[in-house]
Amino acid sequence: MTTPPFDTVAWFQIGSDQPDSVKAFYRELFGWNFAADPDEDGGYDLITYPGNEMPAGGVAHVGDASDNHAIFYVLVQDVPAVLSAAERQGGKVDQQPVTAKNGLVFAKILDTSGNAFGVFSPPPAN
Repeated sequence: MTTPPFDTVAWFQIGSDQPDSVKAFYRELFGWNFAADPDEDGGYDLITYPGNEMPAGGVAHVGDASDNHAIFYVLVQDVPAVLSAAERQGGKVDQQPVTAKNGLVFAKILDTSGNAFGVFSPPPAN
């Protein structure tokens, strides 16, 4: 598995209160494939593209339409350091760092126009 370069968009997420419908939409439109994330207890599906079995995004199952979203995530070496730098540049931390079961760390930032995006660092190497 090849890790994308740091400081590049390396993941995206679509949140939907109708995950089956949104998966069917993207499957028909682009031929995307979906599979339950084995690191989650349900409620998240990994997205792969035809010819590439490495997941590139996910579908989060959300409670209602007010939580529907589409967001990109930038791969970084140090999430807390990037949050501090974003605040110094006029951005705002929208979600403090969260550590997933596998050790991946992610957070959300609002840029100077209020656009939300995420940052994440990979889980530690085994």
